Amino acid sequence: MSVWTFLTGQAAAVEQLRRAAAAEQPNHAWLFTGPPGSGRSNAARAFAAALLCDRPLLEERGCGECKACTTALAGSHADVTNVTTEKVTISIDEARELVRKAQDKPSTGRWRVIIVEDADRMQERSTNVLLKAIEEPPPRTIWLLCAPSPGDVLVTIRSRCRSVSLRVPPVDAVTDLLVRRDGIDPIIAEAAARAAQSHIGVAKRLATDSDARERRNQIVRLPLNLRNIAGAMRAAADLVKLAEAEAQSSFEQRDAEEKAALLVSLGAPESGTLPPAIRAQVKRLEDDQNRRAKRSKNDYFDRALTDLTSFYRDVLMLQLGTSGYLVNEPLRPELERYAEHGTPEETLGRIEAINKVRTRIVGTNVAPLLAIEAMAVSLLPEKELSA
Repeated sequence: MSVWTFLTGQAAAVEQLRRAAAAEQPNHAWLFTGPPGSGRSNAARAFAAALLCDRPLLEERGCGECKACTTALAGSHADVTNVTTEKVTISIDEARELVRKAQDKPSTGRWRVIIVEDADRMQERSTNVLLKAIEEPPPRTIWLLCAPSPGDVLVTIRSRCRSVSLRVPPVDAVTDLLVRRDGIDPIIAEAAARAAQSHIGVAKRLATDSDARERRNQIVRLPLNLRNIAGAMRAAADLVKLAEAEAQSSFEQRDAEEKAALLVSLGAPESGTLPPAIRAQVKRLEDDQNRRAKRSKNDYFDRALTDLTSFYRDVLMLQLGTSGYLVNEPLRPELERYAEHGTPEETLGRIEAINKVRTRIVGTNVAPLLAIEAMAVSLLPEKELSA
């Protein structure tokens, strides 16, 4: 089983990376782009493993079985630095640390590989710090940057990178992946892949977590219960509470473990007041955790709004008479009844209203509750708004 096995629906990109991994001197910087769920970070890790594969040059590299491949895929290879952030942005100090790391020679492999999974989260100052290192990299360092689209990275960076474009895999390919890789029942896998709109990570979560499936079901059914302004306010409040509870549950245990590990590493006393130097480091950790929590909430809001958009996407397909499966196929009877009471123009307006809120929540400091309340009111039937 090679490192490319689970790069679902990406034949063109795999062939490009396979050839590059076998070259004596591959390009020193790569930019992996593709929509959420296309597998950008997975492709970057697979490429890193192939670059470091123990097989001789000019042979098929990326066997997936040697020590270099297995450790690179597992994230434990000494020559692979994998950078991901759960904060809103990658700071300039973190970027400087990457530049320093890039100067190190490989310890065991042919290359030192640096993967930046969230290159789009670097602010302009942070990106400029990387520019010199990418322009004139050490001879044995290869940069792998990941972002949703080329436009999310400064032109000065992307012009120096070889581009790898990934696409959203088809539903049947994601279904097959869930069955082969995770042993999921084919019927559940197919339903999850369709509901996730081929987002591989979300599809796996839906296929393996019944609570996640129920939360999504409640979100998608939201428009069916929007009958008046008071109901819209309640629905918005419920959605916000759900997002905040999900974020708190996700990070509460991890935050406590991180703080305990930090205190042990600093030799902090088991009781009593912490020394000022240790308090400062604990405060820095807590600030990082707060920023991470903010991003988690925003990401959850974005996913919830994406699921909500799928309802109106299905309605629009029915109103236009487009053939094919719906994302929310189990709701077809309800969707058909809803579609009868509106026009395609109204449905497009509602999709646009949701997309505007997604942009505001992710890109600004708007209070989610206020933004989602306004959105929920805009989703009400026209007769209710004019009453």
